This record gives sequence, structure tokens and C-alpha cells, in this order.
Amino acid sequence: AIHPDDRKGVTRAWIDALEKKSQFFVTGRVWHKNSESYRHFESRGVAIKDSDGNIREWIGTITDIHDKLLVEKEKQLAQEQMEYTYLHDSLTDLPNRILFNQRLLEEINKCDEKKTLLSVMIIDLDRFKMINESLGHAVGDRLLQEVGLRLASCLDETDVLARLGGDEFGILLTDIEREEEVASVCQRILDSLKHPFSVDKNELYMTPSVGITVFPFDGDDSSTLLKNADSALYRAKEQGRNNFQFYNPSMNATSFQQLTLESALRRALKNNEFLVYYQPQIDPITGHIVELEALLRWMHPDLGLTFPDEFIKSAETTGLIESIGEWVLRTALKDVSEWHAMGFDDLDIAVNLSARQFKQRHLVRAIRKVINEIKFDASHLELELTESVLVDNSTTVFNTLNELKKDGIRFAIDDFNTGYSSLNYIKRFPIDILKIDKSFVRGLPGKEKDAAIANSIINLAHSLNMKVVAEGVERVEQLNFLRDRGCDKVQGYFISPPVSSQAITELLRKNK
Repeated sequence: AIHPDDRKGVTRAWIDALEKKSQFFVTGRVWHKNSESYRHFESRGVAIKDSDGNIREWIGTITDIHDKLLVEKEKQLAQEQMEYTYLHDSLTDLPNRILFNQRLLEEINKCDEKKTLLSVMIIDLDRFKMINESLGHAVGDRLLQEVGLRLASCLDETDVLARLGGDEFGILLTDIEREEEVASVCQRILDSLKHPFSVDKNELYMTPSVGITVFPFDGDDSSTLLKNADSALYRAKEQGRNNFQFYNPSMNATSFQQLTLESALRRALKNNEFLVYYQPQIDPITGHIVELEALLRWMHPDLGLTFPDEFIKSAETTGLIESIGEWVLRTALKDVSEWHAMGFDDLDIAVNLSARQFKQRHLVRAIRKVINEIKFDASHLELELTESVLVDNSTTVFNTLNELKKDGIRFAIDDFNTGYSSLNYIKRFPIDILKIDKSFVRGLPGKEKDAAIANSIINLAHSLNMKVVAEGVERVEQLNFLRDRGCDKVQGYFISPPVSSQAITELLRKNK
């Protein structure tokens, strides 16, 4: 009646008990004729001996434990499932950050014993947010699953691939002998992801930025390795994305400088250290000042007057650009309102908006709030944006521009023809003004290609019922060329450098 696979074990337990004249305990499966199946039993017993020490009889029990085992097995499976869920990403079924950190600690200990190398790679998908915004999260989720499969195909079985969260993946490369092996894997990853993904009839392209650390050179504990890999990832994004960067100590110095700069920017907002300078734009025919471009400056307590190139990137990275941008808009509209009250009623103001500001969820509400508080006529406001803004957040930007357009606000593309220069963007978006970048004005009127480009932009804009502004006018010959070609407005050091609001007041009075 005993299951064939259990007979040997049961027999051995009885023989041991007989030989040792001791108690016995055994489990096994016995055929149960009523249910026509094997059921688990548990048998326990003790030997009853006579005065000579010989076994006279056995006393014990045989218990059906089949149902009990099933319940325990179900509990065990449920516990295992809970543990698996706790340690794995529900979307990709890859290890999550918790399990990744556990495996990293284990692999560091192994490396210490075997004296081998270990590499940590942090991978971030470039512009993934645009997929979610334009095609929806369902498509984004499918894309993440496909990316996970491609990354796995680039690795060995002993390596660890995890989804750390969002569009960020982590990789542990184990048993590394040379750093060149890591670079080879990274190149395989770049090559693998460069091919398009087909998701719900959408052909999608995705590129990665990768930050790399190697144990023990870049850190001897998990937290240091991960922190330094993040620094290397940030560097990869700075280098234009779609590349990998190995960590080097100078990155930490850069990170420290970024933290220091961020702290100083927060202080600058609190202590009113920012200034708005204005550069006039004139009508090249009449010479009258018709518009001002608001330009941010920082009166740094130690460095003096500081230009945006030195701090604006940090402001965008930290999100402070939203608060700073609102401050610039508010200050500029207040100043222009005062000039309107002084009799310069037709004066317009241009204010720059960064790509980060367009990611602000309530940008329209924030702009309208400032306009309403100051009681500013929105038809005198021009918002300038770069071509990259249109590319990175096309759906969001399209809705934002059209909403603000209802208030009479005008829009300009700054540095036109230096970015993506797609005619599709100026056709699709409600753009009113194209600004010719100073790099094309610099060679006027002598350089034929610069002259041809400037002339083409002017003709293109006018054919689309747009206005044209030329930046960087520094010589009278440039002014004359642009005026003769029908350029609507010009600005540059030949007219005036950016100056304070007090200086603008004097310029306006003299210009009048």
C-alpha cells in the first residue's frame, strides 16, 4: 500500500528502530482505496521492552496528515508569491530596486573572496516621458517591457538586470576581468536599442544614457557604487544622450558644485538678488523702440553681475526655473506697465520660456495669474521659445500655446534655423515671429550664405504672415541690409546692449 517512491525510506526507518530498539518516526504516502489516491501519513511509535531488554511490542500512532500538508503547502506558496512580488517589478517581471541592492551586496562579497571585478550600470531611457505624453501610458508600458527583453538579450546568465523604477534600469556585470568587457556590453546595448520598436502599430525609437562604475575602483560599498553610477549617468546625458560614461572622481566635484549652485540660487530668490535687464528692439525704418526683450541677470554677492549661461542649466535641472521664470515675467510686466503709464503705450515685451517651464503642469494658469494681478494687456506680451521645446513636448506645447493664444499673447521661435528647423513645426504651431540667430547676422552683408539664409527666413516668415526679428546687429551695414530686405525688427549692440530698467527709461525718453 505504500507508494513505491516512499517504500525504501519507510523500511529504513523501521529497521533503524528495530536495531536501535528506540522510538521511530516516518512519513510517507499510502494508497487510500476510498479516494483512489495516495495520501500522506505520519507514523510515530516507541518500543515496549521486557526485563531482558527485548522488544515485546510497539505502541504508536498512524495519522493521516494529507490535508494538513496541503494547507501548509498553500501557505508556503502564498508566502513565496508574496516574497516574489516584494522583490520583482510587476510590469517587466524583472528584479526591482530592493532585490538589485541585495544582489549587489552579495556580488561585492563574492568579489572580495575571488578578487574579481564587478560593474554597476544605471540605464535611463532618453525622452521616454514624451512617449507617455503623446501615445499614452499603455504604449509606454509595452515599450518598457520590450526594452527589458532587449537588455536581457545583451547579458550573460550570471548578470543581473533590474528595473529600478520609471524608465530606469540597473545591470550588474559579474566576474569581470577588464573594464573593456564592460564597454563591450554597453556597446551591445546601444546597438540593440537603436533598432525601432513596434508597439501597437507605432514605430518607436529609443536611445539610452548609461552611467558605469566598477568595483573596487569606484567604491567599495553598494551605496557609493550606485551614487557614482548616477553621477556618470548625469554626465552621459550632458554629453548629448545615447552614450555611456565611466565614472571618474571629477564628477563628484561637479555634483558638489551643482549642489552649491542650487543652494545659492534658492538664496538668490529669497534675497531678491536677481535683476531683469532689457534689450531694445527697433523698427529699422523709423528707428523707434517698439519692443524690449527681458533678460535675466544675477547680482551674485561674491561674483558680481552673473549671466544666465552660468546658472540657468542648474535652475532647469533643479526645477527652480519655474519660480525664477514667474519672477521674471512678473517683474517685466510691472516695468512695462510703468512705461505704458508714462506714455509709451505701444511698447511690447518679450519674455523667454525654457523647455522645463513647458513641463510645468499649470503653466497657463501661472501666466494668467501674473497677467491678471498686474492688469496687463496680454496683446503686448510675446513669449519666446526654442525649436527644441516644440520637439520634446509637442502635444503639451501645442495645447499650451493655443490656450494662451486665446488671451492675445504672441509667440516667437528664438534662434530660428539653429535647431531642428522643421517647417512642420512652424506650420503646425501658432507661431507669430521668427528670430534670426546672430550667427547668421554676423556675416552680413558680405557672406553670401549668411545673406541667403537671412533673406530666405524673412521671405518665409512673411509668406506665412509672420514677423521677423534679427538678433546680434552690431554694425550699420547689417542694419541697412536687414532694413532693405524687409526685416520687421532688429536688436543688438549697435542699437543698445541689455541695460537696467532705469537706463531703458532714459532711452525711451530720448527715442521719443
